[in-house]
Amino acid sequence: MHYLVSGGTGFIGAACVRRLVQDGHKVRVFDNNSRGSERRLGDVADKVELVIGDIRDAAAVDRAVEGVDSVLHLAYVNGTQFFYDRPELVLDVGVRGMLNVLDACRKHGVRELTLASSSEVYQSPPMVPTAEDAPLAVPDVLNPRYSYGGGKIIAELMAINWGRTDFDRVTIFRPHNVYGPDMGWEHVVPQFAMRLQDVAKAHQGGPLNFPILGDGRQTRSFIYIDDFVDGVITVLEKGEHLNLYHIGTMDEVTIGGLVSTMGELRGLDLVVSPSEAPKGETSRRCPDIAKLAALGFAPRFTLKEGLEPTMSWYENNRHEQPVSEGPK
Repeated sequence: MHYLVSGGTGFIGAACVRRLVQDGHKVRVFDNNSRGSERRLGDVADKVELVIGDIRDAAAVDRAVEGVDSVLHLAYVNGTQFFYDRPELVLDVGVRGMLNVLDACRKHGVRELTLASSSEVYQSPPMVPTAEDAPLAVPDVLNPRYSYGGGKIIAELMAINWGRTDFDRVTIFRPHNVYGPDMGWEHVVPQFAMRLQDVAKAHQGGPLNFPILGDGRQTRSFIYIDDFVDGVITVLEKGEHLNLYHIGTMDEVTIGGLVSTMGELRGLDLVVSPSEAPKGETSRRCPDIAKLAALGFAPRFTLKEGLEPTMSWYENNRHEQPVSEGPK
């Protein structure tokens, strides 16, 4: 297959690109590197076609789509701080980008499309573990946080409904808290890893206070990047037309538990120091992955096994953290 991966120098995108190349596919990468980096492509950088462009630029997207067999659309603005600080940009990239991809695919006869959505589309789910048919929601249009989930809901609707008539196969996957080395700087695992390093410097024995947002009882289910890419490949190879799939684990952990696990890995006894959670924060999230499991998907890494290389990467590379990281 000849794939176009939009957002292909991002954390998840680059991991998918590396795997696709390793599996023998031809890959074209499209990104503007506002948050991505060509270094993430690693040893496959010279084996892919890299096209620098903005997903909001219809002409650039049109050129990037021409000649491929399938599009894996990941280009989006991720990172909670951006949901609050740049909601108009999040929506612009999400909605305009989706429309540009759909228009280019239809123009050039590309009949296969896979969209990366998000667990944020259902915000506070009515049931946990949560299946793919849970109702989607934007609880408060005045809260800028929901720019992200709202944009993903629109993208899903567009992909599904354009897919009914203009595509042979449209699939959607919803990532659930993917983590790993070099994932960016504004997510909970890297922030905790660097905070832990700072706290450890002042360690003189006994328990250490570890400040967090919220009370530590919020839950998530974290999936290591290698497992996540296995899930994406499963969707690409076996996903059914107009179907949605959760990619994650069903190992639900509290944020306080995450702190404790990270402390254990560094031989530290941490005590959570709570504070007020951001408005709109989801208290509990864990996917039901039975639908993807039925296609053969099974996560392999435990939380500890994934956290060790992730924490080590941030401990060794925090000097690379930009003073102000953000998309343009």
